[in-house]
Amino acid sequence: MMNDGMLSQEEIDALLNGTKDTEEDTQSHSSDEEKILSPVEKDALGEIGNISFGSSATALSTLLNQKVEITTPHVSVIRKNQLVEEFPKPYVAIAVDYTTGFLGSNVLVINQYDASVIADLMLGGTGRDVDSEIGELQLSAVQEAMNQMMGSAATSMSTIFHKRVEISPPIVDLLNIPEGKGTDSLPTDDYLVKVSFRLIVGDLINSSIMQLLPLPFAKSLVSDLMHSSAEEASATVMVDDVTDLEQKEEMSQQVPNPMYGNTGGETPLHSYQEESHLQRDPVTFGHAGHLETDERKKHVQPAVFSDFSPVHTTEEESRNLQMLFDIPLQVTVELGRTTKVVKEILEMSSGSIIELDKLAGEPVDILVNGKLIAKGEVVVIEENFGVRITDIISQSDRIKNMK
Repeated sequence: MMNDGMLSQEEIDALLNGTKDTEEDTQSHSSDEEKILSPVEKDALGEIGNISFGSSATALSTLLNQKVEITTPHVSVIRKNQLVEEFPKPYVAIAVDYTTGFLGSNVLVINQYDASVIADLMLGGTGRDVDSEIGELQLSAVQEAMNQMMGSAATSMSTIFHKRVEISPPIVDLLNIPEGKGTDSLPTDDYLVKVSFRLIVGDLINSSIMQLLPLPFAKSLVSDLMHSSAEEASATVMVDDVTDLEQKEEMSQQVPNPMYGNTGGETPLHSYQEESHLQRDPVTFGHAGHLETDERKKHVQPAVFSDFSPVHTTEEESRNLQMLFDIPLQVTVELGRTTKVVKEILEMSSGSIIELDKLAGEPVDILVNGKLIAKGEVVVIEENFGVRITDIISQSDRIKNMK
């Protein structure tokens, strides 16, 4: 009750108690979330998302011809019964399954209006004054954009986890949880990990794009990342140990042998050797009193590598090769192929999508004068596409193919 604009003591106590209850509820929720997903696991998932979606932003920028920024992610845990509160408006959900490297699913969720802007840009529009309603054609355009994004993210994950990662073609669906539409694409687990990014596309979009992962799959990603990091650390220690052993071997060769005196003779003066923490090999004396070691004694020797220097050619062969070096060859990168009938070709228009015979993330073919010589993966170098060679035939076979 108010008295001359002043709060009574009872009202003050009620406000304080209410604030206290709210703080306790927040602390309790935070504590429960840490039991499900520790801060270390959250940081690891955030780092995975930061690296993988960083390359996705570059791929999307190339597709939309707009500056695209995806900021540092925020990781949280949500219950399945909280999805209505997390996604109260209509969204577009893009579901992807991992087919190689991991066993799990990944769902991207973006606002329906943002999806309409992306679709309009993909179809050659300006992205302005778009309708929030989205049709089949717009969904197909969004599917292609998300396919490129997730394919680029899978390539980055291959680098992070040091193994090949491939995904299935994405499935796009309209998501309206309050009305129960499109929920089939969402994971069925009780707990989900939400990785939320800030998505900025030029001056058209300043919104969020969210990634939903089943909790077991998210934990498996963290486990694989930790295991991969441990293997790298172990390999580094092994290299350091080998270097240290070589240095000790060189030092031991420089120390004078205490078995011989200053007279310059080769007859041993004594057989005393200082004991060390290492196991000594058996020692015996020969008939002449000389010190002999066991035949089974191991000797550490430096590794001998083959000589990979260029093969020397005769002057005539070099002259013949020089004549070939200036011949131009047409290098073609083939993303995929498909077969269409004449009717389908005539029905094509601006914005039509052609489905190829290769999956997202599958190596592309590198042809020289129409002959296959290598396979590789598509990369983005600043604003241009490029191909990183992952497999190449031998030099002799390359020469045969070009005949």
